[in-house]
Amino acid sequence: MKFTTVQHQQPLDSLASGGRIGVISLATDFNIEADLQQMYPNDVQFFTSRVKNINPLTIENLKKMAPSISATADTILPGTDLDAIIYACTSGTVAIGVEQVNELIHQTRPGVPVTNPITAVMLAFEHFDAKRISILTPYTEAVNRDIADFFTTQGYEVLSISGFGFEDDTAMTYITPQDIADQAVACCEPTADLLFVSCTALRASVVIDEIEQRLNIPVVSSNQALVWHSLKLVNYPKAITGFGALLRDKLVSDAELTSELTPE
Repeated sequence: MKFTTVQHQQPLDSLASGGRIGVISLATDFNIEADLQQMYPNDVQFFTSRVKNINPLTIENLKKMAPSISATADTILPGTDLDAIIYACTSGTVAIGVEQVNELIHQTRPGVPVTNPITAVMLAFEHFDAKRISILTPYTEAVNRDIADFFTTQGYEVLSISGFGFEDDTAMTYITPQDIADQAVACCEPTADLLFVSCTALRASVVIDEIEQRLNIPVVSSNQALVWHSLKLVNYPKAITGFGALLRDKLVSDAELTSELTPE
């Protein structure tokens, strides 16, 4: 038997040249990877590890995943640098707290920029100068009360919050995009500056353009905001179309726009 060590003749490829994004997803999330795959550009890659969570989806059960977040972050491409890490649970971030989520991830991945749906959507609200919001979720009224209370404490006026009443995180993904679009339009208050569609498990991203056209206001979803903020964190310079004004109009920074518009 002959053993040979061969030598590559070409320079090694630079993979994920636009950015490497780590994703901490819920074990029961049926949708997050499909959504991210559609929205991220080809030169950005994401790498998922899942944290165990417990159904039914309640604030108390959401808090129980906190002790596993650090270890889950540590399993994403160990020994490889990541440009950003996402904790992909909207209601879980409210339950655990933004600062604690960041601290838990930094215990095993120090120095890596971290985002989550709450941080991302509030930054998106700022970019649209939105203060009065309507919210659509798949959650029960009990969870929705905590979501509404959180945004109220952050200085936003929650005009309405509507939920599909689901307690099973996996089942939330079975809600059709058309139902999401129709109920988003139905539940949005006429005086709202913006509509927020909450939950990474909802297939909302594919109908954001439709909802915006029907409401004539910006629409932000959890996964769309995560893609937007994570791309901002890795300084991705190009707009992305097909998923609402946030990625189309608010991704490229003012400085980059000025540079693009200045004649050489």
